[in-house]
Amino acid sequence: MLFVLAIVFITAYVAIALEHPLKVNKSASALIGAGLLWTIYAMSSSDHALINRQLGDSLMGTAQIVFFLMGAMTIVEVVDAHNGFDVITSRIRTTSLSSLLWLIGMVTFFLSAVLDNLTTTIVMISLLRKLLEKHDDRLFFAGIIVIAANAGGAWTPIGDVTTTMLWIGGQITTLAIMKGVFLASVINMVVPLAITSWYLKGRPVVSPKGHQVECGERIRTTPFEQNLMFCLGLGILVAVPVFKTITHLPPFLGILFGLGILWLVGELIHSKKEDEAKEHLTLVRALKQIDMSSIVFFIGILLSVAVLEHTHILSNLAGWLTRTVGREDVIVTIIGLVSAIVDNVPLVAASMGMYTMAQYPADSFLWEFMAYCAGTGGSILIIGSAAGVAAMGLEKIHFFWYVKRISGLALVGYLGGIAAYICQYRLMH
Repeated sequence: MLFVLAIVFITAYVAIALEHPLKVNKSASALIGAGLLWTIYAMSSSDHALINRQLGDSLMGTAQIVFFLMGAMTIVEVVDAHNGFDVITSRIRTTSLSSLLWLIGMVTFFLSAVLDNLTTTIVMISLLRKLLEKHDDRLFFAGIIVIAANAGGAWTPIGDVTTTMLWIGGQITTLAIMKGVFLASVINMVVPLAITSWYLKGRPVVSPKGHQVECGERIRTTPFEQNLMFCLGLGILVAVPVFKTITHLPPFLGILFGLGILWLVGELIHSKKEDEAKEHLTLVRALKQIDMSSIVFFIGILLSVAVLEHTHILSNLAGWLTRTVGREDVIVTIIGLVSAIVDNVPLVAASMGMYTMAQYPADSFLWEFMAYCAGTGGSILIIGSAAGVAAMGLEKIHFFWYVKRISGLALVGYLGGIAAYICQYRLMH
């Protein structure tokens, strides 16, 4: 049975990794994998009560992550519908490409820490089209945005899906991950930024003609509405870790509570408008706009990994890695490099099943280092992260162009961050 389960999971994993060549959505592969794995597990065991209890436990853990992601994604959609991100992007003005690169990189890094790396990438690349005329310039900037977005998402519990999974699972805590991984994430971003800004030094910004008109057509909300929804949306996202610390309740309840507050405020400020005028600003529309395909993918992959955990396949794999490789830092570094090729969500989910909290308590070296490596390793290839795939589609970035121009920068930043984290950890412990 264990051999069959492993084969089914690997097949589903390969289908997820080859989503684009196969032209089969990864959510379909994840759901089929989950269904097959649980079916095989149930039919090979006579203790149906135990399996149902394990499925219920796995579903509860999965639901917490899914509800959190749905709430966070909806809040971001509402802020974007009110053009709230213009509060930041409209203030970015410079005539030097290297200066603009630093501004874009810094804004992306800190915005990704509060939102998520995918949303931040989409927002910042949309901004690039209003600031830069030359497509070649935008390609370099898009590559840096991918690196900065992934680095920024790694050091907060709400900035990246994999970090959120570790946070909700109890492997990391809010303040510890922020203090532990911040320096490594900064190094990961600054090294590629410095190299690229040197390459662009002395070149002027060539702005597209008529972008002001384009911006004017897009603005359909008042400055008050933009500022209010931007501040309220980001405030709710930032308050969720505080809510968890004070109440000790799961994060998904805090995000849903905040979503309710945002919904109420939205209804109040648009109450005097006609239905047609406010239709695109409502929470109902935002709920329709969120990427449900990604949500379904998380459900499928987390339930798939749960079977491997319950059958002790993952714990046996962890034991084999420990005996073969030995060093935790090398194992996690390899996991981060592999996340450049395959999706980091199942990698982290598998790692959470491989190593127990009894072996590695909350905020131990393994979990913090995992958050950094899995969050930033995906930058090495354009297909290695959701941010990279989004940039690839928005700016038509070719895979081999990214390998030639950006992958080396991302790898240097990744290794620099690893060195910084290990040095910092040894000094502080």
